[in-house]
Amino acid sequence: MSQDLLPLVITAASIGFLHTLVGPDHYVPFIMMSRSGKWSLLKTGVVTVLCGIGHVLSSVVLGLIGIGVGIAVTKVKAVESFRGNLAAWALIAFGLVYFIWGLRRAIRNRPHVHRHVHGDVGTHEHTHVHAEQHLHVHKGDGTANITPWILFTIFVFGPCEPLIPILMYPAAKSSAFGVVLVTAVFGGVTIATMLGAVLVASWGLSLVHMERFERYSHALAGGTIFLCGMAIQVLGL
Repeated sequence: MSQDLLPLVITAASIGFLHTLVGPDHYVPFIMMSRSGKWSLLKTGVVTVLCGIGHVLSSVVLGLIGIGVGIAVTKVKAVESFRGNLAAWALIAFGLVYFIWGLRRAIRNRPHVHRHVHGDVGTHEHTHVHAEQHLHVHKGDGTANITPWILFTIFVFGPCEPLIPILMYPAAKSSAFGVVLVTAVFGGVTIATMLGAVLVASWGLSLVHMERFERYSHALAGGTIFLCGMAIQVLGL
């Protein structure tokens, strides 16, 4: 490894780690969807990694196109910024729609009491929930859970803006090895940080018992994702 590449690799790893931790969109949606959807840690990890790969690769492809046609870094970053706005608004829209659906589901799923009269035996009451019997996906009915694919699409649009300048530098030095190495380090650290944050938080939440609020889990997930998107759009996180 050349003297020029070592600082660049360290920078790529550092920026990948900090960029991921500072951006709540890199882990909050997966944590909340895992909780509300009762995903296993394996499914949560697979969805997170796939979205992380799409997130990094889309920026890599754009950067390589910029390198190939000789587009300046500022112009490529402008395109990345536009993609970032699209991704933020998509996350906001997804969170809002999911919140409304979850709230409607929670209202329909409100427990209520049924009273039955049995002649001379008397009456008895039991708590009953209609929606739980009807608002679930039956195995084998061909209905697919599209939520992970929605997240994947949003993350493909979501840019890795810090990657562009550090990707362009080795390209300017005509170092194909440098481009591959910087990309691999940045992408690997970004995805590993996403996965670590998501799995640790998801495992921690699984230990918290919130049965009283369980029917609001989808609404809470949607509301949190909505706020996450707003924080990115308004605060620029």
